Amino acid sequence: MPSHHQIAAAARIGMLTRERDTTSASAQALRELARALPLDAATLLTIDPLTGSHVQVASIGYTAAASQSLAGEFVATPWYRNVVRRELPPSISEDAEDAGPRFRHGWFYAERVRPAGFRDGVTGALRHRSRLVGLVHLSTESADAYDTDARRLLASVMPALAALADPLAHAGDLHGLAAQDAASLVTGDGGVIDLPGRDRPRVLREEGGFRALLDAFTGSGGRRLRLLWPTGGDWRRVVLHRHPAGPGLASDAVLVHETPTELPYGLSPRELEVLTRAATGQTNQAIAQALFLSPRTVHSHVEHLLRKTGCASRAQATALAVRDGLLRPDPDHLGRFVER
Repeated sequence: MPSHHQIAAAARIGMLTRERDTTSASAQALRELARALPLDAATLLTIDPLTGSHVQVASIGYTAAASQSLAGEFVATPWYRNVVRRELPPSISEDAEDAGPRFRHGWFYAERVRPAGFRDGVTGALRHRSRLVGLVHLSTESADAYDTDARRLLASVMPALAALADPLAHAGDLHGLAAQDAASLVTGDGGVIDLPGRDRPRVLREEGGFRALLDAFTGSGGRRLRLLWPTGGDWRRVVLHRHPAGPGLASDAVLVHETPTELPYGLSPRELEVLTRAATGQTNQAIAQALFLSPRTVHSHVEHLLRKTGCASRAQATALAVRDGLLRPDPDHLGRFVER
């Protein structure tokens, strides 16, 4: 039976999944584990969603070399495959016949674990929303420390550890996305990371210049950009968010969030384009030249959009456009619209 302090430690680990700073929360979770289980070292690893490599989220007690070996070399051992297929995390000292390859007889134990002074260890595969997202390793200098009860206790907190290790767990939550909204992360090199339970935005699946706009936002160093974008005859309200850096995610990742919409205030696509250019400070003459229209036609568009939005002046309409993201900007005119 778990002791009172073990139950309390498990509860505290569960509470840490609510923290936004998952790196600090992960380190605290390992310290809580040290109060509940025998350990002299522990590490929490995440799986990079693009490369599949294991990246350290938090570690206590291991040397830098040992942490690097656990993140890079351990996954190439037969023991790793044994860990992934087991629901109850296996330990070095277990004698079960179905335990697979005996870790104590392998090269990783002989060359990495034993020289570091560890006599027992336990490793659990972390799954979040049915996806393998990382590993947790515990090691101790004591022999035969991880019996079945200890391993069951570790298994009981592994769902919380998985939520902390999953680099995609809070990507949507950080920005208050509705459950049905489409969203994906886009890295600086153009890679798209689909978020669990969410559709990929159509603006990322169709051609039409959106990628150039996304690249311009990435290069701007801005925090957020709100806009409207056409896709296949429909319109999408799109928000680009600079995603905070973290283990398993590049610092230049951008969250692309998309919601189907109608053009607000009954604006026509041309009126939206005129309003966007007006918001950049262009005169009617400059807008007419850029859109190959007559100044009189542009003036009519301005009059129509003022009436539809209920604005008394061009300046009030452009302020409304910037405030509410009623924009379809091009890559060359983001400076005024990107939020810092």
